[in-house]
Amino acid sequence: FCSLIFGHKTYTAVVTSTFSPSVFTMAPKKGSKTAKKAVPTKAPTKADPLFPSRPRSFNVGGAIRPAGRDLSRFVRWPKYVRIQRQRAVLYQRLKVPPSINQFTKAIGKNEAASVFNLLNKYRPETAAAKKQRIKETAAAVAAGKEAPAKVPHQIKFGLKHVTTLIEEKKAQLVLIACDVDPIELVLWLPALCRKMDVPFLIVKDKARLGTLVHQKTAAAVCLTGVNKEDESQLKIFRDLGIEKFNKNNELVRKWGGGIMGLKTQAKLDKRAKAIAAEEAKKAASLRA
Repeated sequence: FCSLIFGHKTYTAVVTSTFSPSVFTMAPKKGSKTAKKAVPTKAPTKADPLFPSRPRSFNVGGAIRPAGRDLSRFVRWPKYVRIQRQRAVLYQRLKVPPSINQFTKAIGKNEAASVFNLLNKYRPETAAAKKQRIKETAAAVAAGKEAPAKVPHQIKFGLKHVTTLIEEKKAQLVLIACDVDPIELVLWLPALCRKMDVPFLIVKDKARLGTLVHQKTAAAVCLTGVNKEDESQLKIFRDLGIEKFNKNNELVRKWGGGIMGLKTQAKLDKRAKAIAAEEAKKAASLRA
């Protein structure tokens, strides 16, 4: 019997069927009679020592950095960077004698550009050019021809060479780099130039002077002469050196440094204000 309910009425029906167990027999499982195939297992991969696994940390202060955060203050800079920054700070804090302080008074950008334009015309020949010139001279002499002209005017470099030319008063203009390290290498050179009445200029920097003479750096260079068309320009630079460096008494007398840091300056200002306020109170009490 089977009862069906539609709304509030109930209908009863008789259902007859023959039950046969063969109708509901389940299908045999696949592969039940045959043996299961073995699945190949992968061997565990070994860690590559060249590229070790470094899982990132997403916690505060971990591997993820907020966008726009400047972390340059927290960088561990190379030692040479730290040393040059500490040296710059020390030159500000300590009292610097005039002989060292004069190297901070290099010529301006426009003046330096004009000087280097002149010196570019008299760059020394390279090793290959010199070898070729000597070969041509030897070939001309062997053939009985007239030997080519001597080496034209060119920049002289090397500390010993420049010193000798200054002592012999052959140097027309001397350029000294402002950032030679250690400074003792050229510390005495301005005094020698003043004594021998040789005009000199302090310029930025040793790498730029080195480029002129096909070297990495150069502490000092000089000119012993120029072509006729450049004599007037050389005279201008000689006068500039005499006025700004050779005959500048303030440069020889003025000490440098003695500049305190921002925190110290703020502390001294606060102390000065407190002393001034105390003095004002004393003056007011005396008037009363």
